[in-house]
Amino acid sequence: MDVSASLVKDLREKTGAGVMDCKQALAESKGNLEEAIDILRKKGLAAARKKATRVAKEGIVGSYIHAGGKIGVLVEVNCETDFVAKTDDFKSLVKDIAMQIAAANPKYVSREQVSPEEIEREKKIYEAQAKESGKPAGVIDKMVQGKLEKYYELICLNEQVFIKDPELTIEQLIKGKIAQLGENISIKRFVRFHLGEDNQGQEYPAYRQAGFSNPA
Repeated sequence: MDVSASLVKDLREKTGAGVMDCKQALAESKGNLEEAIDILRKKGLAAARKKATRVAKEGIVGSYIHAGGKIGVLVEVNCETDFVAKTDDFKSLVKDIAMQIAAANPKYVSREQVSPEEIEREKKIYEAQAKESGKPAGVIDKMVQGKLEKYYELICLNEQVFIKDPELTIEQLIKGKIAQLGENISIKRFVRFHLGEDNQGQEYPAYRQAGFSNPA
């Protein structure tokens, strides 16, 4: 089917995909914009999986200051080449990630960084809560696992819902950029400062797990 230039333009603005990819997706979806977006996202995820094992040693350290200087973020995002690191698309991604950290206050980049001790502590809390409901053991196990997944979504940056698009997680956002820019991209570490917090004598799992020293 013939695809109008205006529809291709709309799809490109929403996804950042190339002209030919947009035309093919619109043709496949018979002009349905939302279905075309889904098609491009699926293709992007497939392409991203192929690139995810490649080494990413370039990139930039981005920063974001929020709330009149009361919250500040530093984040290191890696890609494969200095060329991509200097593109507006990559810089915009890093800024969005820094804004996400400022707004959502994650503790870790990914669930792999959460210590077994912390996971076990949370499980015990959820088990105690679930047992009060009087549900059978099998149901309690599912309730605990469900709450643990929600906990990961709260504290792990990659699993948080993107503040600019509730249809995406940060991990999905990054995979979309991998497909668009053609390089592996990963968040290495971050630190978040909040003016007035007492740093004395505290542990900083978010800073430590993200690869930085305590900011005290």
